[in-house]
Amino acid sequence: MRRLPRGRNALPPEEVARLQRARLCQAMAEVMAEKGYAGTAVEDVLKRAGVSRLSFYRLFDSKIDCFMAALDGSAGRLLERVAEALGSSGAVADPLERYERGVAAYLDALEAEWPSTRLCLVETYAAGPRAVAHRNDFHQAMAEVHADILGVTDEVGLLACRMVTAAIIALITAPVAENDREGLRAVGPKVIDHVRLLWNRGAFGPGTGPG
Repeated sequence: MRRLPRGRNALPPEEVARLQRARLCQAMAEVMAEKGYAGTAVEDVLKRAGVSRLSFYRLFDSKIDCFMAALDGSAGRLLERVAEALGSSGAVADPLERYERGVAAYLDALEAEWPSTRLCLVETYAAGPRAVAHRNDFHQAMAEVHADILGVTDEVGLLACRMVTAAIIALITAPVAENDREGLRAVGPKVIDHVRLLWNRGAFGPGTGPG
């Protein structure tokens, strides 16, 4: 990573802090993809980010604090990628077609940011209860995205969305843990086919089903 400019070309302190925070979060994800949460030390992250220990502790209280910031950023980017894909297909009226585009965007984002994906899906359990609770909040947000795409509003449909979300997370976690990108890609068609089957059987509530 390039050094930040100094002297007359130096950036404002708040911009320096923002860039350092981003570097540290990215470094946290990259190092953990190689060593796992337990095997990653703050010193490893500092070396990868090119940031001093003093700067690290100005921004974060601990390794878990940095991990949580990286987790936040990763989850946010995933949701943004899905939202962008859906926004570009705003004229598509068929909810199942929009859903298919959303799933494709989600898998694209997971593959594009592989270290962050491993951080979100694999390392959260090693990081402890705080990280697991945050992961669960993200899964709830993903279930709400499912519901929005499919136009689901009643409790039966919302429960189906939560169950589909949990199934997707379970299906993608194994290939991510094994660094199997092809296995991750193979999840997409299976999920889409199953959601179509559930839709045609009316599992998502009023407005779904035959006809």
